[in-house]
Amino acid sequence: MMMLRAAGIFLIAMGIIWALQGAGLLAWPADSFMLGQGEWVVRGFAVIAAGAALLALITYRQGKS
Repeated sequence: MMMLRAAGIFLIAMGIIWALQGAGLLAWPADSFMLGQGEWVVRGFAVIAAGAALLALITYRQGKS
């Protein structure tokens, strides 16, 4: 469960970075191909949702045990 929780947190962190880069709010690295590209905002939010769903599933399964 600890590895799945870490994976969920990692997905959320990566999704936030992707969304911020896509929105042009995080210009790091300066030569990133994601900067200012709207599709990376959408992809970032999708990855955030996947990470949140994974954490919710873990929490739900722990509650049933």
